[in-house]
Amino acid sequence: MKILKKIPNINADRDAELIKNKWNPLREPKSVGSAILLSIPFIIINALISLGIINIFSSVSLSEFGIQSNGISVTIDLSIIFWLFLLLVMHEFFHLILIPNFAKSEKTFAGITLFGGFVVTEEEIARTRFILITVAPFVVISIILPILLGIFGLLTTTMKFLIILNAMASSVDLLTFFLVISQVPKNATLISNGPKTYWKSVQKG
Repeated sequence: MKILKKIPNINADRDAELIKNKWNPLREPKSVGSAILLSIPFIIINALISLGIINIFSSVSLSEFGIQSNGISVTIDLSIIFWLFLLLVMHEFFHLILIPNFAKSEKTFAGITLFGGFVVTEEEIARTRFILITVAPFVVISIILPILLGIFGLLTTTMKFLIILNAMASSVDLLTFFLVISQVPKNATLISNGPKTYWKSVQKG
């Protein structure tokens, strides 16, 4: 695994080689901005899912997050910076640990930028594993974690905020999940070239 300062760019020579070898480009957004725009429905859906789970164990109100009928009151606690950084690291960690042999891989990259973290692997990944890698942070942090915290009565306001924030931040992940399950056959393998994704069916036998 290599630590980078930014997401690796598409390698034009590798793109031509993959196309020549019958890899099919995934139809996906061409830029980060368009990906965020297309993921807006998932921002809403993900947040509602996490809110629903939290609400099973603890009521959620806008006033709890400083939103009052007469305006917004925000109290900045410096500890929230630590929690936000930890959330960012944990989100990317749950992507990373599901990549096969990620620690020894020369084709797996991770990093943190001003706009968030990233994990990219250019190893060949089976469709099922690719889907697990994609949705893991949302499932673990925004579905399983609130259930566990709720059972033990540990759903504090800070935890609720972080869980919901992670759900919303996972919107692009869920968009990718939707694109994969709608375009890629079950017996396929996926590979990345920087931010671009390709797939190829694996012939049985």
